[in-house]
Amino acid sequence: MPITSFQALACPLDGAPLHSNGSMWRCAAGHGFDIASQGYTHLLPVQHKRSRDPGDSKLMVAARQRFLNAGHYQAIAAAVSRAVLAGLPPRGIASCLDAGCGEGYYLRQLAAATRGGQSLALLGLDISKWAVLSAAKQDRLPTWVVGSNANLPVQPGTLDRVLCIFGFPVHAEFARVLKPGGQLLQLDAGPDHLRELREIIYPTLKPGRAADGREPQGFTGVSNETVRYHLDLAGSETIADLLAMTPHLYRASAERRSRAAALTALSVTVDVRLALLARNAIR
Repeated sequence: MPITSFQALACPLDGAPLHSNGSMWRCAAGHGFDIASQGYTHLLPVQHKRSRDPGDSKLMVAARQRFLNAGHYQAIAAAVSRAVLAGLPPRGIASCLDAGCGEGYYLRQLAAATRGGQSLALLGLDISKWAVLSAAKQDRLPTWVVGSNANLPVQPGTLDRVLCIFGFPVHAEFARVLKPGGQLLQLDAGPDHLRELREIIYPTLKPGRAADGREPQGFTGVSNETVRYHLDLAGSETIADLLAMTPHLYRASAERRSRAAALTALSVTVDVRLALLARNAIR
C-alpha cells in the first residue's frame, strides 16, 4: 500500500510549519512537540481544551474498535473510500485528513482500497487521546495527532481531501486547509440510523432534523449518496459495543440502558448520508 505520513503540519501555537527530526515536531519559533513512543503527537494546547480528558473515553474507543473491526460498517467504509479515490489522479501523492478519526478504522480501510500508482499522505486527527493512541497502535504509516477540528494544526491549502465521518464539522477550518478544488466528504446519520436501538433506549423518538439544503460557505455541492442496509447483531457483547460507541449511551436512562443490555440479538437499520463538497477557488 503506497501510504506515507503527512508532513504539512502547523504549530498549534503560532500556525508556523512544523518540521520533524524523527522524535519531535518543531517550528521556527522553537515550539516543540514530542512524537510519543506509540507513534502519535499531541497538538492540542491546554488552553484549547474544554475538559481535562476531552473526546471519547478509553471504554468508548475500545467498544468502537471491536465493533468496526468486526466489519459491521464495512459498507460505509467502502462508500467513503470510493468517493475519496474516484477523483484523484492515478499518479502522484494526494493528502487526506480524517478530521475526527477515532481509532483509525476509516483511514485503514481507505489505505487498503488504494490501487495502482495512487499514493496517499494520511493524517488522522481526534480530540480524544485514547482514540489516537488506539489508531497509532494499529497502523504506524499515517501521521496521527491529538487535535481539534476548531483549530486544525495543518498548513493552509495543503489537503486534497478532508473526511468528517459522524463528526463535528468546522467548515471554515476545512476550507482553510483544503486546496482549491479539494473535496470534503461529510458523512452523517440519516433519520432511520439505528432506529431500532433508539426505540429501545428512548421513551419517544425525536423527529429527524430536516436536511439543510444550504452549502457551507466556501464549498459547492458535488454529490450526495445514501448508504442504507439492515444489520443483524448477535450477542449481548456486540450490542453493548454498539451502544457504547454512540452518544446514546449517556443520553439514555439507566433503566433503558439495562433493557438494551438484556438483549442477545438485534436487527438495526444503518442509514447514513454521504455528501461530497468541493472547495471553491480562492479569489
